[in-house]
Amino acid sequence: MIARIRPIWRDALALLFSLADRRTPLPAKAAALIAIIYAVSPLDLLPDLTPLLGLGDDLVIVPTILALAARSLPAPVLNDARARSAALQRRLPWLLPALGVALVVGVGLVVWGLVRTLGG
Repeated sequence: MIARIRPIWRDALALLFSLADRRTPLPAKAAALIAIIYAVSPLDLLPDLTPLLGLGDDLVIVPTILALAARSLPAPVLNDARARSAALQRRLPWLLPALGVALVVGVGLVVWGLVRTLGG
């Protein structure tokens, strides 16, 4: 399962690195913006307060949009961005798992706070 997800995350991270490159086409930049807006927007296919499923759609949809947009990049831009992405992942192999854990803990704390506040 993780072997299938790794290329998606690699390309998603590569697209984020390529945003600063002036050779990046506008549709790829627009797709990255859409993915970021979807990630922070309170409007989701599955609400974030739905246990596990609410976060699951963000963890699947956002990297997928980014990976598809990365495939529209010119080859030299994509190769440069993938090299930067690979270098970061080698230096910080704990980054993605740490971000995932932080996200789950953060949402758990928000839900806990809402339950305590609304429950009295």
